[in-house]
Amino acid sequence: MRTRDPKKEKTLRDKAFAMIVKEGFDGLSMQKLAKAAGVSPATIYIYYKDRDDLILRLYAYASHRMTEHTLQGFDPASSFKDGLRVQWINRAEYCLQHPLEAHFMEQVRFSPLYDRAVKLMEPGFIEAMRAFVKGAIKRGELIRVPVEVYWSIAFAPLYQLLKFHKHGKGMPATESFALDEKTMMLTLELVTKALKP
Repeated sequence: MRTRDPKKEKTLRDKAFAMIVKEGFDGLSMQKLAKAAGVSPATIYIYYKDRDDLILRLYAYASHRMTEHTLQGFDPASSFKDGLRVQWINRAEYCLQHPLEAHFMEQVRFSPLYDRAVKLMEPGFIEAMRAFVKGAIKRGELIRVPVEVYWSIAFAPLYQLLKFHKHGKGMPATESFALDEKTMMLTLELVTKALKP
């Protein structure tokens, strides 16, 4: 049995993220990945069983890093305003520091593999988010709405700002856009108001 080389594994992972983000899942083949990573196709199978296993393990890796980053300094028992602010800052930092991983996770969300991928998310993250929301509702800081409505109001504005930032352009009338702390905090303030009872 051939030994695993952490450097080769990282190279494969980095090249796979880049390839999927640029060309989509249809653009990913083990042959193309091997060539991009400068390894033989047989080397890939030391690390991954097949193409689906590669994608799912990439998702598990990125999801773990996103979870760790999002939960830094986050207390599920904190006030809704404070807890949401920590999450916004952490989520924004993760997306800005790891744009390929963030984009890749969004691609998986809308792919046939998502139902399998979501099972790889760490239960601690979901439990922390659930405890945070339940606590905020119990304290009267947050209205009770379906989870999709909550997410759309609480986080979609942040991710839209990050998309504007990534492309360097906002709405058609704006020449350029760069996300800064002032803009992010203004948006967060409006989001917090929208979710108050």
